[in-house]
Amino acid sequence: MISNVAAIVNDGFGAFELGVVCEVFGVDRTDDGLPRYDFAVVAGEPGPLRSSAGFSIDPADGLDRLESAHLIAVLPASDDRCYGAGWPQPMLVALRRAVDRGAQVLSVCTGAFALGAAGLLDGRTCTTHWRHAAQLARMYPAAKVDPSVLYVDDEPVITSAGTASGIDACLYLVRKEQGSRVANAIARRMVVPPHRDGGQAQYVDMPVGEAHCDTLGEVIEWMQRNLNELVTVDELARLAAMSPRTFARRFVQETGTTPQRWLTGQRILLAQQLLEDTDETIDLIAERAGFPNAATFRHHFRGWRGTTPHAYRRAFRQTLPRASVSQAAGPGDAPGSPGLR
Repeated sequence: MISNVAAIVNDGFGAFELGVVCEVFGVDRTDDGLPRYDFAVVAGEPGPLRSSAGFSIDPADGLDRLESAHLIAVLPASDDRCYGAGWPQPMLVALRRAVDRGAQVLSVCTGAFALGAAGLLDGRTCTTHWRHAAQLARMYPAAKVDPSVLYVDDEPVITSAGTASGIDACLYLVRKEQGSRVANAIARRMVVPPHRDGGQAQYVDMPVGEAHCDTLGEVIEWMQRNLNELVTVDELARLAAMSPRTFARRFVQETGTTPQRWLTGQRILLAQQLLEDTDETIDLIAERAGFPNAATFRHHFRGWRGTTPHAYRRAFRQTLPRASVSQAAGPGDAPGSPGLR
């Protein structure tokens, strides 16, 4: 159970990211019947420490504070430090010692580079801000870097992507350790969603938006209204008055994905809504969402959401879903994807 939390800051630390960890774990909410965390900001090196925003802090606690922490959050630092200048060796030793004794470590944004330098990412799946993911993979080839997710839990190491995804990872940990009621209540106090679907890939690639072509825009609207229809690319192309090849190419240009993948994603979203808001059977939800059968629906739901429809409903009908190991934007098209015959 997480009750003792420490956040490590170094020179060049991210102000927002520190604020995120302080807001989730450093605010006393016992007046709402919520747990109070023993929280401290720890200097990873001698201070005062200057933030990326230009102000300085001089934390009272040093690395010895990590010896009692259940959770240690490592905040981002400057690109120069992450890419070459290096992290303080005493901090890296303290992180390894903490993990060895059973503590969890959480990196926010480029804080993952500190975990890599400590050897804590070797053999583990991890993430960081999408702009830095390739460099993290180059510097730490033993790590399995996934740039598409908001966060990854490869116990006892949790890594989160850029900036606001630190909120997602912190609330996930609260939900994992102390339940949805606590995580939801903290999220309400913070005025943020307790759970975000998708991954950071949605912020890299162009999302589906208004089509630049009236013909294709009408077809996309038709597809949205008729998600339960099993249609082929040829049929959609005829609706758009295009050849199948031209339609498929134009669809990718205007939505950033293929017709099949787009349909699958929209159907997953519809199925989630039905699971949350209705008591309909899985078979009926599969039919209404346009999946050919319940087995196909379960396969794709697990692939996109990391859990089964039944498990999602059990968790989400009352509160919110307990997050999966990694919250991804969705895998590539699998054989037998629904929607196109």
